[in-house]
Amino acid sequence: MKKDVKKIVLAYSGGLDTSVILKWLQVNYNCPVVAYSADIGQDEDWDAVREKALKTGASSVHILDLKEEFVRDYCFPMFRTNAIYEGVYLLGTSIARPLIAKKQMEIAKKEGADAVSHGATGKGNDQVRFELTYMAIDPNIKIIAPWREWDLNSRTKLIDFANEHGIPVPVTKAKPYSMDANMLHISYEGGILEDPWNEPPDDMFQWTKSPEDAPDKPTYIEITFEKGDPVALDGNPLTPAEMLTALNKIGAENGVGRVDLVENRFVGMKSRGVYETPGGTIIRHAHMALESITLDREVIHIRDSLVPKYSELVYYGFWFSPEREMLQTMMDKIQENVSGTVRLKIYKGNCIVVGRKSPNSLYRPDFATFEEDSVYSQKDAEGFIRLQGLRLRIEAMLKEKRGR
Repeated sequence: MKKDVKKIVLAYSGGLDTSVILKWLQVNYNCPVVAYSADIGQDEDWDAVREKALKTGASSVHILDLKEEFVRDYCFPMFRTNAIYEGVYLLGTSIARPLIAKKQMEIAKKEGADAVSHGATGKGNDQVRFELTYMAIDPNIKIIAPWREWDLNSRTKLIDFANEHGIPVPVTKAKPYSMDANMLHISYEGGILEDPWNEPPDDMFQWTKSPEDAPDKPTYIEITFEKGDPVALDGNPLTPAEMLTALNKIGAENGVGRVDLVENRFVGMKSRGVYETPGGTIIRHAHMALESITLDREVIHIRDSLVPKYSELVYYGFWFSPEREMLQTMMDKIQENVSGTVRLKIYKGNCIVVGRKSPNSLYRPDFATFEEDSVYSQKDAEGFIRLQGLRLRIEAMLKEKRGR
């Protein structure tokens, strides 16, 4: 039996799936359906999206410009932790979902809706990310996931439903893969990429030049950070969204940020994904370089041990969990002295750190020099090494005694 609902807010993109869902919800739940779209930097004709939603029967349409909020309150906090999933993935899709879902819940409250819906399938991670956010904000909200309910389990059936209900279907040839885009990245999966032996075709990439086609001359840039956040590029102050946009352009032109991996989805299966994350790749390299001179050794080592857990929480959809917030508080505290400037050379897919400076630098040339100095007694190292090796000597003595 269908849930008894009065009004639904649908996370709506205007593509085939969510256009069908918009009408399917009206037919099957017999109630008003509000269409909501989040502009987080994807290339869309939002007037056309609004018009299509209304023609498909939406009772109202909300399109929110979330670009600054996305970078400032989601990407930058994640960058402050150096988050990376399974050593490769910079979490471009994962970090967008909690913001989209949070705003969807705000619209539900404003509209007096008692249910929310999304277009994520029952095989992927996004269903978890959306629904965990819904639950964290309102434990009583009703959640409708059409892909787990209906029998429209093929593109042919979706198109037939669309034609039956007068929903416009693009006549262009379907891409041989699935795409998702926002300001941080573009992802590709499915179709021709399902065989992990197949090399992605170069014409698939929408953003970055291939390293082979990138300029032969390197591009030098300087990024200034304050408390772990990039705030200026080559001395020019930029807002978070402006910063990511500028670095995306530089990175894309120079072939930076392409990644091809087989990742472990939360639901248990492996999935091959290809990503373009040019600006995020540059920020992570620069941030880690600045940390190398501003953070204490033991602080870095403890923090780095927690990065996989933090990254996992973001990937799995636990952005609004108490454990993610706890880790964020700790990692933000660590960033208080991470201010300064990093110089990078961007060249043919490479992001190379060539300089770093900070008023909070812990690097002391007078201690580290190979030349004569008056601040470090090399004789002190003898006792240090003997104490470090004490337990090893005792164990060796025991082995020697047993050998006799």
